[in-house]
Amino acid sequence: MTEKEKRDNQELYDANYNKELLDEMKKTKDLCFKYNNMEPSKIKERTELIKSMLGKTGENIRIESNFQCDYGYNISVGENFYMNHNCVILDGAKVEFGDNVFIAPNCGFYTAGHPIDFERRNKGLEYAKPIKVGNNVWIGGNVVVLPGITIGDNVVIGAGSIVTKDIPSNVVAVGNPCRVIKEIPEKNFL
Repeated sequence: MTEKEKRDNQELYDANYNKELLDEMKKTKDLCFKYNNMEPSKIKERTELIKSMLGKTGENIRIESNFQCDYGYNISVGENFYMNHNCVILDGAKVEFGDNVFIAPNCGFYTAGHPIDFERRNKGLEYAKPIKVGNNVWIGGNVVVLPGITIGDNVVIGAGSIVTKDIPSNVVAVGNPCRVIKEIPEKNFL
């Protein structure tokens, strides 16, 4: 089994020394560099480039610079997607965003994790677990979403939160660790 196949099966894989994965990341890092250094006024060119990097996108998307990711092809975004400045997506596994998702500055979505024992970690081994964000989600500034997390529909994640467990639909959640603080009544969705 290749290291890429191990990664895609959520097994420990060599993320630091495997030539195939390193070559894919180098290509994507070059595209991120190009994207981040394009003039903001070149909206059409920037949109075309970001859409070519990501696995799947809606028509109406906007990602502000500085944006970083590992592979790009593992990221999918729906319609009316907006990601503000300085966001990072470590997409060793799939990262899916639904429609009408708004992400504030300085957020991180990290599918990557490492073994607790230093011997395996020092060999460059890691794992990747998917992240899924539903529709109509607003994520405040400086939020971190950890590997394997699902955030439901119609959710607000408060600024500075660290999302360590799944968040159900129709709630406001905040904190470290992020927890539900209130439900959003259905009447507010109309």
